[in-house]
Amino acid sequence: MPPRLSDLEIQRALGSLPGWARRGEVLTKTFTFKKFSDGIDFVQRIARAADKMDHHPDIDIRYIKITCTLQSHDAGGITDDDLTLAGTIETLVEA
Repeated sequence: MPPRLSDLEIQRALGSLPGWARRGEVLTKTFTFKKFSDGIDFVQRIARAADKMDHHPDIDIRYIKITCTLQSHDAGGITDDDLTLAGTIETLVEA
């Protein structure tokens, strides 16, 4: 199990993850797409990447808005795995 990150480590990392925010013990970001199907395609790309990492986000689909929430449940907070997945998700928006 990866260790939880300190508040300072999380704040520093968020500087390189535009739009991501810390809400308590999770990282979250909402993405907006032009069409519903574009959002679903994005979710499918996230699913494939998450399976490869064996680290899975919570995903909320609301028409053209997709909200991703990341937390390492077994660690009880935010870990490097969450930051890595957030960075990967950023690369998948325009894929």
